[in-house]
Amino acid sequence: MTKADQIFKANIQKIMDEGVFSEQARPKYKDGSTANSKYITGVFTEYNLAEGEFPITTLRPIPIKSAIKEVFWIYQDQSNSLDVLEDKYHVHYWNEWEVGQTRTIGQRYGAVVRKHHIISKILKQLEENPWNRRNVISLWDYEAFEESEGLLPCAFQTMFDVRRVDGKLYLDATLIQRSNDMLVAHHINAMQYVALQMMVAKHFGWQVGKFFYFVNNLHIYDNQFPQAQELLKRQPTNCQPKLVLNVPDGTDFFAIKPEDFELQDYEPVAPQLRFDLAI
Repeated sequence: MTKADQIFKANIQKIMDEGVFSEQARPKYKDGSTANSKYITGVFTEYNLAEGEFPITTLRPIPIKSAIKEVFWIYQDQSNSLDVLEDKYHVHYWNEWEVGQTRTIGQRYGAVVRKHHIISKILKQLEENPWNRRNVISLWDYEAFEESEGLLPCAFQTMFDVRRVDGKLYLDATLIQRSNDMLVAHHINAMQYVALQMMVAKHFGWQVGKFFYFVNNLHIYDNQFPQAQELLKRQPTNCQPKLVLNVPDGTDFFAIKPEDFELQDYEPVAPQLRFDLAI
């Protein structure tokens, strides 16, 4: 059992045993009914990527390729366009959050990255002084929220730090989420930002170090309780998944492509579970 599997099961059990139910919930199911959830707060995990610890469960298949493409849409294309996401990356699940008939998700995610030139600033800061303590990506933009409707960002803050260990430079990353759908999105979001961390590290020719993950509200929706029980019963496969970025050290951040990533030794438990999303 991987570290990610142990954490996944422990968090599911804690939510089911100790979680409380949401009140005045915003999300809806497709049939229009209120999507209530059971949740816990203040959940923190740490993965040492340098030692092969990756935040991906083997208890069910996780669509890593689509998840990584979403990172490119946000941080390379710096776009909020659903047409770009579909035509370039063939990813469709964001259509549920289209704002009106705009074919966008509103002034969110990639639009905020572009507005503030976030990636170019982060890369410049790290180049000028790798040990600066100001490498913060924040997608929580109140002005943007007032400009348009749209889902407020869940994974809204990322921070980077550099350490020198035995002559090698390691890039650590911290992801902070205000809210996370444990069964559907937890490992998707974590692996997305591990991919982003790896892209930044490759840009400078550094090693990936530790990945820290904090979720303020970790929840399971009330229509997912049977799937939660099924996951608790499952025994993980005997594999040790590892994400590899197959480009030379020093490859420019914007020259990296989704197909440069390879997920090795990943044999998740079948069959896949189905979830009705809360929108």
